[in-house]
Order: sequence, then C-alpha cells, then structure tokens
Amino acid sequence: MSNILNPGVLQGNDNIPGNEYAYYLTLDHPWFMSKGAMIAYYGQASFNALRAGISANLQQMVAGTFSAPMYQQDFVVVEGQGTLIIGDRGYSINSYDLDDGNLTVRAANLLAFEPGIQLNQSIVPGFLTLIGTGKFLASSNGPVMFAEPPLRVDPDALVGWADCPSPSLHYDQNWVNSFMAAGASMVGINSGEERQYDFTGQGTVLIQSSEKVIHDHHIVRNIEQQLPNVSAGGLTALQARISAMQQQNR
Repeated sequence: MSNILNPGVLQGNDNIPGNEYAYYLTLDHPWFMSKGAMIAYYGQASFNALRAGISANLQQMVAGTFSAPMYQQDFVVVEGQGTLIIGDRGYSINSYDLDDGNLTVRAANLLAFEPGIQLNQSIVPGFLTLIGTGKFLASSNGPVMFAEPPLRVDPDALVGWADCPSPSLHYDQNWVNSFMAAGASMVGINSGEERQYDFTGQGTVLIQSSEKVIHDHHIVRNIEQQLPNVSAGGLTALQARISAMQQQNR
C-alpha cells in the first residue's frame, strides 16, 4: 500500500496528497464546519453545536459570525489540537481565500470556514454570502471553472459568485414555447436551456463542470418559511403540484 496517512505528512491545510475528494485542516484555531463533513481526525477535537449552552467565548464568536439563523443548525464549531480530515460524498473539494472579500456560495457546497468570515443569508434561495478575510472550503461536482460576466449559467451548474451583483433569472422564450419544452414542462422537467442565471457587471462566477446539483435541503427549508404567507388557495395549488410530481417520480 502507498500513501499511508499519518500526522507527519499532513501539515498545514491542503487536499490529501493525490486525492481531490478529501481535505485536511490543522486545528490550531477554531473552524466552522458543516455537519457530517468530518470523516476522520488525528489528535483531540470537539464538535460544538451552535446553540444555547455553549461557552461564552463560542457564543460571542457565533454572534459575530452568523447572520443566517436559518442555517445555524447546519454547522458546528470544531476546536482542538490535531488534524481534521473532511469530505463530501466523493465530490471535489477546493479551498478559497477571501481578502476583505464578498463571495456567495451554494449552501449545500459550503463545508467549512474560518471565524474571520461573516456568514449572511443571500437573497437568492439556497445560497450564503461570505464577507471578510479568511479561508473557506467548498465542494463541487467536478473541477470548478472561474468565468467573467456577462454570461448565463445553468442553475444546476452554479457554485457561486464573487464581487458581482446577484444574478437575475433569464428564460429562453423560444425554448419555453417549443413543443419539446412544453412536453417536458408537463412532467416537471426544467433544464438550463429553458432557465438560466444571468450575470452582469464585474466579478467572477464559479461554475462546476456538471449539471448535477448537490442535494439541497436548504431550498425546502426556505419554502417552508414562506408557507405562513401563502393563502389557502395557494396551499391547495401547491399540494396538487407536489402530488403530481410525486406520482411522476414513482
């Protein structure tokens, strides 16, 4: 066997040698980590949920970092001495450095970030905005491409964007009106050919090299928050639509 792991070869913060699907962090300071991302660790580590009862120091750090309470249950604070190894269902993992920056990332892709970064809830459902200075880790389905606006991106391929305005939705009317698209719409199929995110202005767009989106329960939670504002008729219409889609997926 080759490339046997031990603490001596895992110094600093980087991908596991020869493995883009796992990343290691030196626990010389706390990290915010997505629940379930830890796959192994050397040394001593504690994993603290972001809730009442944590130490005063952690409470102060959480209060200064989280401006997205809907996502607070999805993260823990990792403390200790040693090396933490994280992964995400076999997806590629990359590290990014913010220097007084502003970057929005899909919530399901965000794996870990340093306390120097503030986490805010984006106005785009299912995305989080990171502001400040520090390192964060994000997963992707395949390597990430960095592109300049103006461009349009398949929503399922979008990982995030930095230093540019939030995107608007663009619909290809020719595709929507076509016979094929009309048939697809009837069975609940949406594609990037029909609907895209439209980016303008300056900045960078992060795109994964696949249209397969990572399962995103945050969208469901966002919809649930909106349900109290929906009328009885609207709830009935939603229930009918959900039932129809469930029947199609069986």
